Amino acid sequence: MRAKKSFNENVYDLISQIPSGNVSTYCLIAKMLRTKAFRAVGNACHNNPYAPVVPCHRVVKSDGTLGGFSSGSAKKIKLLKKEGIEVRDKRIVNFEKVLHKF
Repeated sequence: MRAKKSFNENVYDLISQIPSGNVSTYCLIAKMLRTKAFRAVGNACHNNPYAPVVPCHRVVKSDGTLGGFSSGSAKKIKLLKKEGIEVRDKRIVNFEKVLHKF
């Protein structure tokens, strides 16, 4: 019998589905997990032991602003720009075009 996955493991599974060049939100990930615990999603991202394989830098706030990142916002911006995502004033440019909705 399989052990039930932890909340964080379920978060990492979803984040792994976000393609390069796209972002998703803490809220959308929480909704996919049938919860309103979007802050817990952020906490899981902060404690991600699988980075960069699990790309938590692709998770942003629902308004298109960056949100946090354990290595700092400059590193998050650098990773996103490397994937072709434009960031201006800590906000994703063309947010709706690059938003991955699962």
